[in-house]
Amino acid sequence: MSDAFENIAGAFQPGPAPGPGRTPGPIGMTILLICWVGLGLMPLVLSVSDLKLATGEIGTAGTLTVVSCESLGKGRYDCKGSFAPDGGGAAVAVAASPDSTAGDVKRAQLTPEGDRAVPAGTPGLLSALTMPFLGVGVLAFLPYVFLYVFKARRGRRAAVAFGSVLTAVSLAGVVVGLVAAYS
Repeated sequence: MSDAFENIAGAFQPGPAPGPGRTPGPIGMTILLICWVGLGLMPLVLSVSDLKLATGEIGTAGTLTVVSCESLGKGRYDCKGSFAPDGGGAAVAVAASPDSTAGDVKRAQLTPEGDRAVPAGTPGLLSALTMPFLGVGVLAFLPYVFLYVFKARRGRRAAVAFGSVLTAVSLAGVVVGLVAAYS
């Protein structure tokens, strides 16, 4: 019985601490940095269509009336609405934002596909900016990491200060965007 306990306890013992020179080599570090840049740029690239929609560059402006919201369980909702274009015409049945409430009437933008309507105006723009702010936050300390990887001593403090400010701005942008999305 005690041998089994020792085997289990031995499996969770910390391994040897990494010594000097135990970092990824140049190829491994290049791969890690490329992944980091990709992770930071992905939210920026994927949010372009949402930003175009929120600014009114694409889609049709109008009014969304939320008709019903059905609970899917575990705090998830499926909301349906009716979209009336500003230029007149027949109302279109669309999917509404899951954070809506039945009876809500708000300014919205109909997607070019015509299947869903998203909030327009300032709330729509702020909520569309949430993902780009997140991407900026991911990339905030990348200049410091580049300086560290290339063993540059100058500019590290400035890079940390810059990264800290950018992270704070990113966090504020994400919070404001989420509040706008759920208001």
